[in-house]
Amino acid sequence: VQLQASGGGLVQAGGSLRLSCAASGRTFRHSNMGWFRQAPGKERELVAGISWGAANTYYADSVKGRFTISRDNSKNTAYLQMNSLKPEDTAVYYCAADSSHGVVATTAWRYEYWGQGTQVTVSS
Repeated sequence: VQLQASGGGLVQAGGSLRLSCAASGRTFRHSNMGWFRQAPGKERELVAGISWGAANTYYADSVKGRFTISRDNSKNTAYLQMNSLKPEDTAVYYCAADSSHGVVATTAWRYEYWGQGTQVTVSS
């Protein structure tokens, strides 16, 4: 699976962005997907995850109620809708795929495929 993340940018606090992760390859629809972020000097953290059939989702406490993860298997694309953005959401956002077909993993090492990252900057 090859992943291409897009949709990042500069936005004011309170604003919204939608990130997209376009995948190539037949395994996308059988892979759990995750959105991670990494801010300077911090570890990479899982922001949101979604199971291969979209039945299960996971959200970090810091984004619950503000971010929504979704996927369209017919388009081989996963999305992260980010609303009510805060300056602390500033980071490079990465999409990743886990083909193990299990529960949505919360640790980065479980994800075998990674996109290149897209910068999200939220100004105060």
